[in-house]
Amino acid sequence: MVVIEASRVMSSVIVTVAAGCRKAGLGHVSEGARLCSWPVQPREAEEFSGVNASTSPAAVIVLAAGKSTRMKSRTPKFLHTIGGLSLLGHVVTTARALQPTHLAVVVGHGRDQVIPHLAELDEKAQPIVQEEQRGTGHAVRVALEALPALRGTVVVTYADVPLLPAETLTALLEGHAREDAAATVLSAIVPDPTGYGRVVRASDGSVTSIVEHRDATPEQREITEINSGIYAFDAELLAGALARLKTDNSQGEEYLTDVLGILHGDGQRVAAVVADDYRDILGVNDQVQLAELRRILNDRVLERWMRAGVTIVDPATTWVDVTVTLEPDVVLHPHTQLHGATRVAAGAQIGPDTTLTDTVVGPEATVVRTHGSQAEIGPGASVGPYAYLRPGTRLGAGGKIGTFVETKNADIGPAAKVPHLSYVGDATIGEGTNIGAASVFVNYDGVQKHRTTVGKHCRMGSDNMYVAPVTIGDGAYSGAGTVIRKDVPPGALAINVAPQRNLEGWVERKRPGTPSAEAARRALVEGTEEARPPEDGARDTGIVQETSGQERSGRKGQ
Repeated sequence: MVVIEASRVMSSVIVTVAAGCRKAGLGHVSEGARLCSWPVQPREAEEFSGVNASTSPAAVIVLAAGKSTRMKSRTPKFLHTIGGLSLLGHVVTTARALQPTHLAVVVGHGRDQVIPHLAELDEKAQPIVQEEQRGTGHAVRVALEALPALRGTVVVTYADVPLLPAETLTALLEGHAREDAAATVLSAIVPDPTGYGRVVRASDGSVTSIVEHRDATPEQREITEINSGIYAFDAELLAGALARLKTDNSQGEEYLTDVLGILHGDGQRVAAVVADDYRDILGVNDQVQLAELRRILNDRVLERWMRAGVTIVDPATTWVDVTVTLEPDVVLHPHTQLHGATRVAAGAQIGPDTTLTDTVVGPEATVVRTHGSQAEIGPGASVGPYAYLRPGTRLGAGGKIGTFVETKNADIGPAAKVPHLSYVGDATIGEGTNIGAASVFVNYDGVQKHRTTVGKHCRMGSDNMYVAPVTIGDGAYSGAGTVIRKDVPPGALAINVAPQRNLEGWVERKRPGTPSAEAARRALVEGTEEARPPEDGARDTGIVQETSGQERSGRKGQ
């Protein structure tokens, strides 16, 4: 983890604070701010160009110290995932898109898990420990004390708001600069403001106060503009106001919302910027809200891809992570899930009933009822149904992995086929080769894995066992039921079956009284009767009758 050094250049700071520190009484959004990433790949967030040098923050402080008891999970809330990223991952991605000089994350409960995860997300992000969780105001104060002296804008947000786009935070920064405000609130117009803090404005549009629902008058409760808990502050004025916070409230905590009242009382301007979509500011406090936001995010991701030319047959049963890449004319059939760094090229068809993770699918390929992870599927290749592609599987152009086939660390060449009921592990299969049904690549000797190599244009029989390490040369054949323990030269036929022996009468002798023995007995009796030669002078009944008829008519048989 790198601790970012101070910069003398004026910029802004974004501070994200854990939702668990929020002031009670504002519903699940509460008085704390919450930030999240937009529903696109992280690389797109890095390419986001909506922030310029005049509006980029000096620091971002992300509050992620809360206990999150309502999640009822051993996993810290901020590490739960939606759309392929943790809640914290969405927030950090969006915060980094604002190009802050400092990105600080305040941690507390579960920090032994949160800090390593943060290092994986952004090695330059600075974790700051809040030993005692004494409110959102206290969390921000702890962060400012750990950072160098700041000038410019500080943005405060929360680690459990995964739907907020970077564009909205940019609008917050621009509004803050345009209003020349000491503090700017990100607000939203909601259909039902019950439980939320209301934004009370003066006639000139400035914010005079944030009134909690329980303290609001009947007239104030009619206000539908609510506080998201996400703010932009002047860094120096924020530091001064934080030092004046009191704890004379029911929770005995320092509330960040009280900073607005202090600044307003000092004659400083407090502004508000309204988010375009109120759902952007929604946060997570329990598993139900986590599921709700997961659905909203997925719907946004799917809409984005459909507008880019992807066909999604049933969006209600299709899930695509924000990190997935799709090209136009891809078709996703019902019950398809695409996770991680999966990439699907133009014209490919995925599903139904398919889950791919970190898998690359080439153009015009088809993948049906398949589970795949860290695999590569070449152009025009066919996979499934009921295939299992484990890490290291590579299928060449026009190749086939068929029904009930499992592969692992296998390089299957162009136009090569493994059509049925087989396991291919630690193997290289050459171009144009066909592996017969019910074959097993026996790659493990109980201690080490070994590799099998099958050459080009081989025709391998059904029910073959390939006992690695072994090599089959180009153009070779094998018979059904062959156990290949030795190398096979190019063009050779490998067989090792013994002559078949039939032990007649074995079932009646060894399994007397069984249905098999009775069936065999009857078949043998019937077979004996059919094979018995007719007695002298006897004919089949029909022939006898015909002969009799001929005799009655005076004819002679020829």
